[in-house]
Amino acid sequence: MIIAFIVAAVVFCGAFLLLIRELRRSPGPMKWGKGPVWKKRLRIAFVLLLLAGVCLGIWSVFIEPNRLVIHAETIKKLKEIVDKTNALHPDLIVLLGDYMSGNSWHSHRVEPEATAAALRNLHAPLGVFSVLGNHDWWYDGEKVRAAFEQNGIRVLEDEVVELNWQGKSFWLAGLADFWTRPQHISETIAKTPPDATVIAITHNPDIFPNVPERVSLLLAGHTHGGQVNIPFIGTPIVPSDYGPKYTSGHVIENGHHLFVTTGIGISILPVRFRVPPEIVLLTIVS
Repeated sequence: MIIAFIVAAVVFCGAFLLLIRELRRSPGPMKWGKGPVWKKRLRIAFVLLLLAGVCLGIWSVFIEPNRLVIHAETIKKLKEIVDKTNALHPDLIVLLGDYMSGNSWHSHRVEPEATAAALRNLHAPLGVFSVLGNHDWWYDGEKVRAAFEQNGIRVLEDEVVELNWQGKSFWLAGLADFWTRPQHISETIAKTPPDATVIAITHNPDIFPNVPERVSLLLAGHTHGGQVNIPFIGTPIVPSDYGPKYTSGHVIENGHHLFVTTGIGISILPVRFRVPPEIVLLTIVS
């Protein structure tokens, strides 16, 4: 990444110097007419486009992937993520999967034991719960689960837990990843009392149409918000069978609620544009 950044910086400096040169350059003798003026304008326009492209590349590859926002605030690093999350004093913390990534030219795999050791410092009165994502299962889901639970973070794989809050109770249901695991959505929700308030967590939002309506809210991740949001075009690539429908944010269908976070990392390519990483603080009211 350092070499790529140096190359990008050199290209930017070269394009900027070329722009200065073209701005100072004479369009030619008056006897040539207006032709040379238009040629100069075309050269300047080309250099400006080149500069814009380089700036866009630097922002998308080196700057935005390293941002993390809570509304207007920006933070980095896993320890800072933990500290910032704790500072919000949430009642409940849920982690929505894909803690593992492969080795590539832009990233190196961090073993689940190291990640779980950092996340063990998350604290909330109702606890810290998680589900696993497709990347976790492509790596070794059982190993990831063991690492998390050894560090006090319970993993819900088609499992439910009753939580007591302010003298009342609700149920948290963890549903298995849509891409890599067998689906037992109805059977899992049926483990809760028929009249119970249920909040479900999963990795992939594509299960939303199949979640029983008595589930008050489904929380999911997976999409990273598409990672790139181009003005007037939107998100060209979203890893969902429903296209941009469940890209990010609050979705309501037939009174049924889904919230999809853009997450804190990157996938496949180290690029984010107009989709910064985020920690989401949800306030749920009746």
